[in-house]
Amino acid sequence: MKYIISVILIFNISAVNANEIFNLLKIPNLEIYNMNSLNGLKYLYTKNNFKIGIKNNISCDKSKKNKLDEKYLIVEKNLNKYKADFLIKNNLKFIILCENLTVSSISTGGVPNILKRSLILDINFNQKHFERMIHHEFFHMIHAKHNQIFDETLWSKFNKTSFKYAECSTCSDRTNLNLYKDTDGFLTEYSKSIPSEDMAEIFSFLMTNRELVKKKVYDDLILKNKVNYIEKNLRLIDNNFIF
Repeated sequence: MKYIISVILIFNISAVNANEIFNLLKIPNLEIYNMNSLNGLKYLYTKNNFKIGIKNNISCDKSKKNKLDEKYLIVEKNLNKYKADFLIKNNLKFIILCENLTVSSISTGGVPNILKRSLILDINFNQKHFERMIHHEFFHMIHAKHNQIFDETLWSKFNKTSFKYAECSTCSDRTNLNLYKDTDGFLTEYSKSIPSEDMAEIFSFLMTNRELVKKKVYDDLILKNKVNYIEKNLRLIDNNFIF
């Protein structure tokens, strides 16, 4: 789970067609799936495989219609948890659905981009963690948009002094997404990769199983401090935010 932000002018869209959206997102063969969601998100897919980014380092495959229809319902259900105002505050407008998403040949659940207001999602991602992944990837947009609020240096101080994050998520072998039985400050092994992934993992659990997280913090002061930090800062962005 990584995030990539490339440079493009921020834009404002009302009614647009697929060709106009392509001119803004620079993803080829875009097709409209749903432009009338409850919170204003625009859902798109591609009719062919595509490669984009620096030296075409981002690639994703087209999806079969039956899988697209099935996974769209799950994606929409999860993203409908966010009100339109919150999405606007975090620069999310377009959802692009495809399969087997990779960045520099590394599999990833999503590619968020706050400047293009877009989130590419791999609907072929591990089914067990699929719903969490959606929120995890959106948090990377929240973090990128409000990185002055989500301070990684301060976050790191919540941990034991003996613990050190990796230099980068891709240079870490801490990749398991399963929930720890004994948390000790971290919900998953992947949380231990880098601070932003730790934050995103906690956020994803709060959005999909908040009661479970609340049970975990009873015996884990480090995790409790992290959860409180996430919740407090989300309400700095939007005082009406609801998990």
